[in-house]
Amino acid sequence: MKRLNIYILTFFMTMLVGLGGCIKNDLPYPVVPLYITSLEADGLVGEPVIDEVRKRVTLNLAETTDIQNVNIRSVGYTDKTTASVDVVGTHDLRTPIEVVLSLYQDYIWHIEAKQTIERRFTVEGQIGDTEWDLDKRIATAYVGFENRSNVKVTSLKLAADGISTYEWADGIDSGNFNTVRYVYVTCHGRTERWSLYVKTTDVVVDITKADGWGRLIWLYGQGVSDTNLGFRYRKSGDTEWREVPNVEVDGGSFKAKVTGLDVLTEYEVIAYSDDNTSPVYRVKTEDILQLQNGGFEEWATIRKIVCPYLSEDAAYWGTGNPGAATVGATVTDKSTDIRPGSSGKYSARLESIFANVAGIGKFAAGNLFLGKYVGTVGTNGIVGFGRQFNARPTALRLWMKYNCGNVDRIGSLPSGSTLKIGDPDTGSIYIALGTWSAAEYGVDADGVVQGTVDSPVIIDTRDRATFFDSSSPAVVAYGELMLNESVSEWTQITIPLNYTTTSVVPTNIIIVCSASRLGDYFTGSTESVMLLDDMELLYE
Repeated sequence: MKRLNIYILTFFMTMLVGLGGCIKNDLPYPVVPLYITSLEADGLVGEPVIDEVRKRVTLNLAETTDIQNVNIRSVGYTDKTTASVDVVGTHDLRTPIEVVLSLYQDYIWHIEAKQTIERRFTVEGQIGDTEWDLDKRIATAYVGFENRSNVKVTSLKLAADGISTYEWADGIDSGNFNTVRYVYVTCHGRTERWSLYVKTTDVVVDITKADGWGRLIWLYGQGVSDTNLGFRYRKSGDTEWREVPNVEVDGGSFKAKVTGLDVLTEYEVIAYSDDNTSPVYRVKTEDILQLQNGGFEEWATIRKIVCPYLSEDAAYWGTGNPGAATVGATVTDKSTDIRPGSSGKYSARLESIFANVAGIGKFAAGNLFLGKYVGTVGTNGIVGFGRQFNARPTALRLWMKYNCGNVDRIGSLPSGSTLKIGDPDTGSIYIALGTWSAAEYGVDADGVVQGTVDSPVIIDTRDRATFFDSSSPAVVAYGELMLNESVSEWTQITIPLNYTTTSVVPTNIIIVCSASRLGDYFTGSTESVMLLDDMELLYE
């Protein structure tokens, strides 16, 4: 999870007005969020992942770990917490453990396990990938010949490596696949029956998918294994084919990326397996889009609030300034310190501060994000993340400087954090592309939909469940930069985007920059300052 400090300082004004008066508290109990703070278990890959937003702990199990007998050695909770079940012990984690944490209120947490087992079933002369039905324990391979009475199995792995045994129902590991073959796999003392099929297909080579982006095309094909597999392409209307370089081959499947293309242009592509070629496939590249005010030249002061735009009708970037302005503070402003060679006059300056009125203060991180400031509720802020966007860049490039201060303010910390006074602060920049909907991701802590088509993701600091989640299924691509040391000179950096799929077109883009990553916990350094200039999207 990546976080942005949007806590608002308006409570100072309320407290000043109420000094000397009486406060009536009608609430019988304080609201104390409860968390699982630590967990130790056997047979894991890496550390448990504690997600405070979803109230979930994920255990990534090693392939050889028995998911039906996972030993949890210890678990830690927020102080004074009572748990509904004893988590320590051995559990069948095919189903998550539900544990209710109680103090003044109840909080439902889940402990789940994820386990990836690499499975293989390939045969000689196979075409394309093996199809898997894990629920029914069925694997199907395809070949280009009719007579399947003497098929050689080239690889077979259906369970954890090194601790599993295999027994074919008919006693032989190759031979007649004109009908289904059965193999019994024993692991952790339990035996499962798998059904293995080899079927005939008329397709010798084909393009299974072609995704056209702005200046590149992703190609996916299937052909006969152990043959020469590849792609060729040309602009529609041309006569000469060009070879696609750097083809990745995995058995009978292969893929490649064609780069250096023109936008909004139709191309023809074919796949080949030795002398066999696929039908011609036509795919068109899409348009490319850039960020508005990516050079941070447009600034205005509107109702005494510094804004990274000239008018509210032209708002594209947002900041936490509307909240900080209630006590006369500004966390994000323009700066005349610009990157070398810039043709502009300004950059964006994000400064973390401790706003103090009448001896009462709060830490606030300098921040800048694509979206809008929505409003203030008590001492908390609500913002909308995102702008409409339907292109697919490959990276975010920008110029930046960063003064990394030592942490001098700790309000609270996320579970598992050992950050202490004097440790280096952390600046952060992240970019996400996705298909978020306001109905699902735009709901505030009161259950009101405040998200819009333009800014569909609502972050309400009253409820951590609304914080941005980079692992959300709506996220199509994501990239981040974390800074825990100073960058004293202007430096150009590139943040690559990692896509979960090449075929989904995003609907929105989110970019969030913060001088202090844990600002939403009121934690960071009042010496942390981030400067940003000339931000652009790359499409190669």
